Amino acid sequence: MSIEEDKEVRLRDIFDRLVDHFGPLHWWPADSPFEVVVGAILTQNTAWRNVELAVANLKGAQALSPEALREVTTGELEQLIRPAGFFRQKSERLKLFVEHLFRRHGGGLSSLLSGPLEEVRGELLTLKGIGPETADSILLYAGVRPSFVVDAYTLRLFTRLGVLGGTEGYEAVRALFMANLPHETDLFNEYHALIVEECKTFCRKRLPLCSACPLQPVCPFGLKEAHKG
Repeated sequence: MSIEEDKEVRLRDIFDRLVDHFGPLHWWPADSPFEVVVGAILTQNTAWRNVELAVANLKGAQALSPEALREVTTGELEQLIRPAGFFRQKSERLKLFVEHLFRRHGGGLSSLLSGPLEEVRGELLTLKGIGPETADSILLYAGVRPSFVVDAYTLRLFTRLGVLGGTEGYEAVRALFMANLPHETDLFNEYHALIVEECKTFCRKRLPLCSACPLQPVCPFGLKEAHKG
């Protein structure tokens, strides 16, 4: 078996073990693609429960559409999204995103997200406050496009599993998944959600629960922790 084939087999085996344990998770919770975009921007540097409060405020004010966000004043928007933290910064980013949407795409999110994958990704990355993780979240969850989302959980888990060395940057980690998995949105969606759930439940940064983890049999870190006991 070649090195590349081994990577593909390992990534699929890890996915299968996680889905056998957790079942399908059906992430991202949102009522519309535009709500996904708003959530992807609001979730930066905060917990999801805070995003939910901010989104609920926007819904209550009937401000959760490109047209409504364009019309609402900056001050009003800041107050609506205050629970998500960094509300001035995030208000600016939402306003800039919506202005770009109208200037380049007539206000149509589907128009923005329907071009060639890497071209759309590149366009998103030109917008202030949208980095690789946010761009890939928008592509995968709002655009239903196969762009793998990487986060701190991904780096932690796959470093402990021995798949990564621990020093790779975002693009290198994304490239690993893009090169070794079928480009299927449902697969990418579930895999990312499972990684998050795994790291919240078992592969914690501090005090990991290795003995109960479904990945322990294939995890060098987990096996080492077991020998300590």
